[in-house]
Amino acid sequence: MKLKINFGAALALAVASTAMSTLPALAATPEPAAIIKHYAEVGHAKYEDALTTAQALDKAIDALLANPSDKTLKAARAAWIKARVPYEQTEVYRFGNPVVDDWEGAVNSWPLDEGLIDYVDASYGTESDENSLYVANVIANKTIKINGKDVDASHLTPEFLSGTLQQAGGVEANVATGYHAIEFLLWGQDLHGTGPGAGERPATDYDLKNCTHGNCDRRGEYLKSASTLLVSAMQEMTNDWAPDGEATKHIEADPKAGLAAILTGMGSLSYGELAGERMKLGLLLHDPEQEHDCFSDNTYNSHNNAAIGIAAAYNGNYTRVDGTKMKGPSLHDLVAAKDKALDKEMEGKLNATLDAMKAMVHRGETVEKYDQMIAEGNTVGNATVQKAIDGLLDQTKSIQRVVADLDLGTIKLEGSDSLDNPNAVFKK
Repeated sequence: MKLKINFGAALALAVASTAMSTLPALAATPEPAAIIKHYAEVGHAKYEDALTTAQALDKAIDALLANPSDKTLKAARAAWIKARVPYEQTEVYRFGNPVVDDWEGAVNSWPLDEGLIDYVDASYGTESDENSLYVANVIANKTIKINGKDVDASHLTPEFLSGTLQQAGGVEANVATGYHAIEFLLWGQDLHGTGPGAGERPATDYDLKNCTHGNCDRRGEYLKSASTLLVSAMQEMTNDWAPDGEATKHIEADPKAGLAAILTGMGSLSYGELAGERMKLGLLLHDPEQEHDCFSDNTYNSHNNAAIGIAAAYNGNYTRVDGTKMKGPSLHDLVAAKDKALDKEMEGKLNATLDAMKAMVHRGETVEKYDQMIAEGNTVGNATVQKAIDGLLDQTKSIQRVVADLDLGTIKLEGSDSLDNPNAVFKK
């Protein structure tokens, strides 16, 4: 079925030659193929930035392991937070792009049962009905049982982490790789609940001469392997979004399907993933364990950057980590050419969400962190988070209107029990 939109040149005006010089030029409606091309170029730039910042994190981890100190640990943590910025702005590329969705679990899965990886506080417990590896502590144990069989864990190599330990036993909470495994190894558990404070892992956890909590050599081996895997993953996705990469070829194959993929990414991240699983669920349960960057207390920044990525998928804008600004043909241009009122609505909703996110970031930097905001009884903090959720839900309605306006058929958005069936959340 063909799109019911004129994607051709600007409408020719029949006017007298003497008056033509006084008429302003009309902007051409962008071709879908041009929009998809720019979307892929921005994707390539974002993943390239995620690669660059992952490489900087890897170097900071090398410095930490070579000379464990409060200074090198602080620098590694700062590098991790910087690496989250471009990555979170890529999240809108996940839904609608199978190449990304198939890959994403290795780099951003959460929440994780951290007892799989390292030592945990006694309050964590000693067992889980859902996960036999709940307190396996692979850093302390050179042999672990997976599906009832002994597995050699004497070498915590990248291959072991990704091929054996990641989602071991088919349990999603067995997250062995990616940003959050590294986050845990840099910060340690946040034992403050909904009170102030993040993880407080000491640098001496990596000091071979003055080791705390034992197994500092294996902890360092694990951290370096996880960092190596992250760099490799970002290189892979940067290649996939190059002009001849797999992801680019896939989305450019059918311009109409490509437009639908962009909007699927925007709608699914807005609704089920960000508003639902990452925000509303934790707010309903008032549970800091449902905080996305739960060890570092960086969650409000990650949510804000995900929302920035959603807006960028619509307006085609991206500011690279080096300050370079990208702009090109976008859905904004296409919708504005067809229905200016709808475009104004969509832009307004996106900006309202960004304003709510900025307010949440401001509160996170000046008053309290995200886990405190979602605490039971925190009326102002809860309302701050809820306003951002409301913005995401409201913009999803406009995203669906854009889909209909562009005659793109029906797109399936990710759902969430926290939004679609809240009662089920409390039964789990």
